[in-house]
Amino acid sequence: VRTRQEQVYDIIKDIKDPEKPDTLEELGVVSEDNIHIEILEKYSHINVIFVPTVPHCHLATLIGLCIRVKLERDLPYKFKLDIGVKEGTHKTASEITKQINDKERVAAAMENRSLCDMVDQCITPYDY
Repeated sequence: VRTRQEQVYDIIKDIKDPEKPDTLEELGVVSEDNIHIEILEKYSHINVIFVPTVPHCHLATLIGLCIRVKLERDLPYKFKLDIGVKEGTHKTASEITKQINDKERVAAAMENRSLCDMVDQCITPYDY
């Protein structure tokens, strides 16, 4: 039986990097060790921390948005989701973390057609 941590990891590990032909797992951006889940009475609180490939990664916000959208679409149970950039791994980690956890900003971002298309490209599985 897979744990919820494994389930969350399996959902996000194959998200494609926006610039490279690799997945977030292959680049070390996401790992099972950086997923923390607290199972509460009415929902699960999921905390996913990711590590951008470089401290000045200009697509870190997009990567966080992809993680959020993929989990919101694919998780079958009620949850509260927090996504963050690991402190010390990006020069604007706290600002990015704040942006990708702001529901209004996420909703506005997903109304942008080109941004929505980029997210869809990154979260759609490869055809092997």
